[in-house]
Amino acid sequence: MTPYPIDETHDAGRTSWVPGADGHSDFPIQNLPWGIFSLAGEAPRAGVAIGELILDARAAMPDVAALSGPTLNLLFALDPSERIGLRRRLSAILSDPAHRESVTAHLHRAADCTMHLPAAIGDYTDFYVGIHHANNIGRQFRPDNPLLPNYKYVPIGYHGRASSIRPSGVPVTRPNGQRKPPSEDVPSFGPCRRLDYELELGIWIGQGNDLGRPFPIGEAQRHIAGYCLLNDWSARDLQAWEYQPLGPFLAKSFQTSISPWVVTAEALAPFHLAQPPRPEGDPQPLPYLWDEADQASGALAIDLDVHIRTRAMRASGAAPHRLSHGPATSMYWTVAQIVTHHASNGCNLSPGDLIGTGTLSAPTEDGFGSLMELSRGGAKPLTLPDGETRTFLEDGDEITLSASARASGFVSIGFGECRALVAPAS
Repeated sequence: MTPYPIDETHDAGRTSWVPGADGHSDFPIQNLPWGIFSLAGEAPRAGVAIGELILDARAAMPDVAALSGPTLNLLFALDPSERIGLRRRLSAILSDPAHRESVTAHLHRAADCTMHLPAAIGDYTDFYVGIHHANNIGRQFRPDNPLLPNYKYVPIGYHGRASSIRPSGVPVTRPNGQRKPPSEDVPSFGPCRRLDYELELGIWIGQGNDLGRPFPIGEAQRHIAGYCLLNDWSARDLQAWEYQPLGPFLAKSFQTSISPWVVTAEALAPFHLAQPPRPEGDPQPLPYLWDEADQASGALAIDLDVHIRTRAMRASGAAPHRLSHGPATSMYWTVAQIVTHHASNGCNLSPGDLIGTGTLSAPTEDGFGSLMELSRGGAKPLTLPDGETRTFLEDGDEITLSASARASGFVSIGFGECRALVAPAS
């Protein structure tokens, strides 16, 4: 199913001459994620994370034309075999001490660099494939029938706003909008009262497809360049009023935050596992969405976490508090099914397009991926370790998403962080 082999770059015994890379929780040499960084006063360019450093990839490999621009779009557009070759070259450079002298000058402390969006994002689509999240939200509105009839037949999604996607570290401004809770007769306009986060994976499109030319599910993995963390901030009160009958709009378009590092599909080759079987009685997907190889290896062994740090917690020096921990295997549809469905009507996907999975919640409360679920729609406040309570986010709260891919016999790799502080409405 996947064109990405397990090779020497994934070897658990491979070490790097770069100080601090071996044993790094996120960026050991087995990861090598791509990103766009800049030094003070210099232009953004392609880099690779290794430990606490960033390799200036363009300076280290000036012959690679795909690294010539200020985005990774050209890199994403490469044939998977070319990206595999580039990964093997990078791994050799950073593992063989013979390269130390020539490459050291191209390594920069990550703390001294600014991270940018990895790509010029032409389009952004958000799906809704977290089955436990869909059930939890649905029960708040339809207790006896939480899922709508189409959910188990078709991957549900909507088109988001690419222009308001921002990298980790950029604050999210509380949006203004129309709100009409059941207790009020007419709507009012003002700051969102029920601001929420959503824990998701982001999927970066690699090679695209021509308009009117869908591809079979067996080829879907070839169109995936890599993954990131994604927080699709939600104004729940705005959404409840405006979504009827067309769906999300201003309640979602004010900002989406992503982690700046692209963990490549090549790096994740050892972390594929079987898609969890559908519950007995669920319908068989239509043929264009079904592939036995995808079912055998289309899920990802990734653990996801959400932490909160309030203004009071920062002032007291308290550590962030974990709100959620759960696996990415809570997806009802595989990534290949998502991507295949997106292009099935002939829609043209392009290198650098971004797809969100939708909120990923575990079956139990300690893995719920949003405050809407954790607080039961605001009816059950959460108590934090310092005694503060939350139903939804307050100004000054900081949310951080993190994730690690783990598999027996392989070095775990991480995604870095997707972090943003809630700023007051303007």
